[in-house]
Amino acid sequence: MSKNLIIVESPAKAKTIEKFLGRKYTVKASMGHVRDLPRSQLGVAVEEGFEPKYITIRGKGDVLKELRESAKKAERVFLATDPDREGEAISWHLAQALKIPTDAPVRIEFHEITKDAIQRAIKRPRPIDMARVEAQQARRVLDRLVGYKLSPLLWRKVRRGLSAGRVQSVAVRLIVDREREIQAFQPEEYWTLTARLETADGQGFTARYQGRGQEKVELKNAADAAAVVAAVAGEQAVLRREGSGAFGGLSSGEPVDLNGADLRLQVRTVKRREKKRNPAFPFTTSTLQQEASRKLGFTVRRTMAVAQQLYEGLPLGEAGHTGLVTYIRTDSTRIADEAARAVAAFIEQQYGPEYRPAKRREAEKRAGEQGAHEAIRPTDVNRTPEMVKPYLTSDQYRLYKLIWERFVASEMAPAVLDTVSVELAAGEHVFRATGQTLKFPGFMKVYIESEDEEGPREEAEGLLPDLAEGQWVRLLRLEPRQHFTQPPPRYSEAMLVKALEERGIGRPSTYAPIIQTIQARGYVVKRDKRFEPTQLGVLVTDILKEYFPRIIDVEFTAHLESDLDAVEEGALSWKELLSQFYGPFEATLKEAEEKVGGFELEDEVSDVRCEKCGRFMVVKYGRFGKFLACPGFPECKSTKPIFEETGVTCPACGTGRIVERKAKKGGRKFYGCTNYPNCDFVSWEKPVNRPCPECGAPFLVEKRTKEYGLAHVCKAPDCGYVEPVESMEEVHA
Repeated sequence: MSKNLIIVESPAKAKTIEKFLGRKYTVKASMGHVRDLPRSQLGVAVEEGFEPKYITIRGKGDVLKELRESAKKAERVFLATDPDREGEAISWHLAQALKIPTDAPVRIEFHEITKDAIQRAIKRPRPIDMARVEAQQARRVLDRLVGYKLSPLLWRKVRRGLSAGRVQSVAVRLIVDREREIQAFQPEEYWTLTARLETADGQGFTARYQGRGQEKVELKNAADAAAVVAAVAGEQAVLRREGSGAFGGLSSGEPVDLNGADLRLQVRTVKRREKKRNPAFPFTTSTLQQEASRKLGFTVRRTMAVAQQLYEGLPLGEAGHTGLVTYIRTDSTRIADEAARAVAAFIEQQYGPEYRPAKRREAEKRAGEQGAHEAIRPTDVNRTPEMVKPYLTSDQYRLYKLIWERFVASEMAPAVLDTVSVELAAGEHVFRATGQTLKFPGFMKVYIESEDEEGPREEAEGLLPDLAEGQWVRLLRLEPRQHFTQPPPRYSEAMLVKALEERGIGRPSTYAPIIQTIQARGYVVKRDKRFEPTQLGVLVTDILKEYFPRIIDVEFTAHLESDLDAVEEGALSWKELLSQFYGPFEATLKEAEEKVGGFELEDEVSDVRCEKCGRFMVVKYGRFGKFLACPGFPECKSTKPIFEETGVTCPACGTGRIVERKAKKGGRKFYGCTNYPNCDFVSWEKPVNRPCPECGAPFLVEKRTKEYGLAHVCKAPDCGYVEPVESMEEVHA
């Protein structure tokens, strides 16, 4: 009896879907894209209207053969790839390979892998959305044209192996520009003055100096601070300081003790109000990447890999393979009415009716937002993190808990804070004390969003004594403190993702490979979890700024994203978009080829001394990558390999480190111990610095498997633990 065939991208997704359908359905995986542009050539016929020349991806021949055979036997074929441009393009490529007409109703779409969602989708198949396919194709061709035309220029003029790209280069520019801001920054001195005060019944509190009368006064130096101390506490308070002169003795952080002086401040105004604090909306792809970076310390790549596992489904004991969260590539904070009703009932049952808001909040739809998508949320709010914890790895549990808590909190009542602001006067000089108390926790009972890393840190506000206007309080001491303004911080991954999204550059689904690429190319390095540009990154950015200003222009790149959205909406032809871009780009390319001179990069000096002559060795680049060489060449020809650390301790000797090496014949990578030749441990597979969650083995290895593609695998006998890893697509973006 013939069956219906459903094709998805991954085996994990196939397993989860299969359990919801009867014996009339077979579910197969395409293992991601099956066709793409060739790596060895441009693959775009510019003269023929930018027609792409697709080929079957190496290694996908057997997959396609199996899918063709299954499609021939099937009564009907459904293409159930992800509900976005990339998924639509995969469905189109599959339709082309399986000779399915694109106007046939074969495409099914769902935003969560649950029984109801799958069964609803099968009842509503549609033709492939060619506008979505063309938007993805336009992006792919754009990125290929920029990458494959611009990168060779950098190879010839700067160094082999470099790449430039439409989004990648703008990301590097942001990091370079921030570094220049930091270098150009001139710190400015300022002072604060804090009063330690006490009520008649002995309750202590603090107030910060604000100014004179209604005028806010900035204390720019020690003299300004000393003048206020003198005015408030009397000239003698300053003269008593160690040292001579009216202002000479005031020291930062050293209090002016006035306990015996019987000085008082009068309460001038007391303002009390109730403040409501609303919860954050549920996660989009970008906000999940940022919050996982801040709260869990996850890289963007790690977040997306783990989120993909939660979406595609994991074995939950007797429940079988279950999708835990909705689709993870989304820019929407909307949630379905059904999910809203379910979480409202859960909140009322678990926390009480007072924790449900009087009215649901919904975010305003932003320009370019894909309204059909939902926010990232649990597929079943009743499946709490503690319920699924026994079945998940540590990373899976922590990310699921973050998504679950954010979603539940987003539908809860606001927190209510009682705030009080008090102004106190010493003559014409005014100090202010603020305090707040939590009156009703609301959503804060479940989750509090982490603070923006770039924003100023607010000092914690505690309780204030019960103060009344006209009341006098004792001044115990004044605490002057010197400060200097700080330069803007370097970008962390979370901050870079936020900056790219705010400027409309790229899409959150591409941020992980872009961040990986700019590090792999040596344009930026990460120190203390912050990005710094390398000399190479600065040089390439400056070349692109001078000769390709549009490519590296933030606004131009954001405008291209809007144009791609217009293609998806059917408002702009994808070929027209490419034509408008390519004419000026080609002219600039020819001009740059003539004008850009060769650039000599200074060698990076290492801290390793040459064993033969004692000079500090420098980093050089050869056909197999980086190595150390003596700067005394040709007199001294000493060289040393540079080992890429894996972070794994050698399991054989226990003292060495596992590093990446290259075979002398052919340059093939392998992994060995730094104690070689005393330790002969060797592995062809890259060790991953993470213990096996199943058996506790000290590390996993990175391996390409038939079932999952790229995966982390345990090599311990009788274990067999396998964990899929989000594949890093070819990036010239």
